[in-house]
Formats: sequence, C-alpha cells, structure tokens
Amino acid sequence: MSGSLHTPGRTGYDAELRRHNEVLRLAVGVQHHDHVLDIGCGTGLTTREAARAAQSGTALGVDVSAPAIQSARELARVEQLGNVTFEEANAQTHNFPQDHFDLAISRFGTMFFDNPVDAFANIRKALRPAGRLTMMVWQSAEHNEWAVAIHQALTAGDGSLSPDSRKPAFSLADPPTVTEILEAAGFAEVSFTDVHKPVYYGPDVAAALDWVCGFTSNADALKRLAPADATRAVERLRAVVAAHLGDEGIWFDSRAWIVTAMRPRHSS
Repeated sequence: MSGSLHTPGRTGYDAELRRHNEVLRLAVGVQHHDHVLDIGCGTGLTTREAARAAQSGTALGVDVSAPAIQSARELARVEQLGNVTFEEANAQTHNFPQDHFDLAISRFGTMFFDNPVDAFANIRKALRPAGRLTMMVWQSAEHNEWAVAIHQALTAGDGSLSPDSRKPAFSLADPPTVTEILEAAGFAEVSFTDVHKPVYYGPDVAAALDWVCGFTSNADALKRLAPADATRAVERLRAVVAAHLGDEGIWFDSRAWIVTAMRPRHSS
C-alpha cells in the first residue's frame, strides 16, 4: 500500500495498486521455466501471477507478516496453484537457496530494510548468475499526491508542504542513492523507468476514509493528537478524499520507479 501496513478494511492493497500491478507484470516478463522470488509479497497476488506465468518453474513469496503469508497460502490453495510457496521471512537475513532464482521481483516491498546493502546482497546471492532484479518503489514524497494530501490533512497544513521524504516508504526514491546501494550489493546494469499511475482508495468517501485512516502511520498520527484535534484531522481527511471522488471511485496521483538490475555472470 502507500507506504505502510494496513488493518483489514473495505479497500484492499491489491485494489489500490491495480494500475501499478499491470505495469510491473509487463516489466517483469516472467518466462515459462523461471524460478521467481517475490520479496515483500503481502497476500501473494504478484507471486501467484508469477507462478501462473512460470508454468514449468516455481514462485516463492516471502513477507515478514504472518497473517499476510497465511492469506497468501489460502488463496493459492483456492486457485489450485501447485508451483507456488510462501514463507514468513525477512529477505535481508533469510537463508535462501544460493544461485537458484532466475528473477527477483517486488511490488513496493523493498523500501523497509534496516540495512539495504546487506539485504540486496542476500537477494543477489539467491539469484543465478545473470539473474534479474525487477522492483517497484515510490518516487519522492513530493511527487506522490496521496502522501502530500494526507500529510497536509493530518497537520492542518502546518510546517512543510510535503511529508518527510526520509520516511521508509521513500527510502529508495533517489536513483543515484539506489544505484549506489545496488552496486555495493553486487548488482550491475541498474536502470530506472518512470511509472505515473494513480492509486485507488475505494468506491466512495466512506471506504476511502476507512482505508486512509487504517494506514499504520496515519492511525499512529491520529492517536498522538488530542481527541478534538483528531476529530478535526479526520474531517480534513474526509474532505481530501471527497475532492478526489470521480465516476470510478477515489483516485490519487502517484509516481513510482521500476528499478531493474542484474547479477553479473561472473560474480560470487
């Protein structure tokens, strides 16, 4: 989702990112025999899509959330996918099989590592030589309308006009920094593609407000306010989402990067 965990609600993470998912699927280009690692897989939509494309291969999804992994397993059983597995794991430290995967993918699941160089080095070792990394990450906060609008509603417009770009959701927003991280982790041929697609927050104002207030960062911010201030902040949020209501529900503008890199053919 837009940079934070979320409690169950009327709008889903996969629904929020439906436009981004189409772009990522095309960029990933899973082949028939690929073995795919999905990092920060959530409830596993991208993993299951990879498994369907890799009919003679496999897909492994990992996430630190036990409830998400449980849901992912249940959905895979319902869809009768025999070549997909899920593990509750931190990709930064997990002991993946070495030189195994043809492709590592992630949809907004790589921005939260404590030590990104170590994490990406661990992922690189799991890839076969010439294996590919394709991930989607948010561009800077000021380029994401959802982040700016929510921040201004929560703060009544006080202070900076844009949210703190140092927040984890935006930790991989700067191409030179990301290139430095990936090259330090042993990757090569790092490239960036601009993704300008909106995020979906629900069919109506009530659903969108429930979704936005359920973001962990927003819920925590509201809890820190005095009750009267929290009530006013929620009403400002209601006005913000109402202003974005159209014929197809509530959408906010956003910008992301597709980042690609390769494990060199001759690397340890």
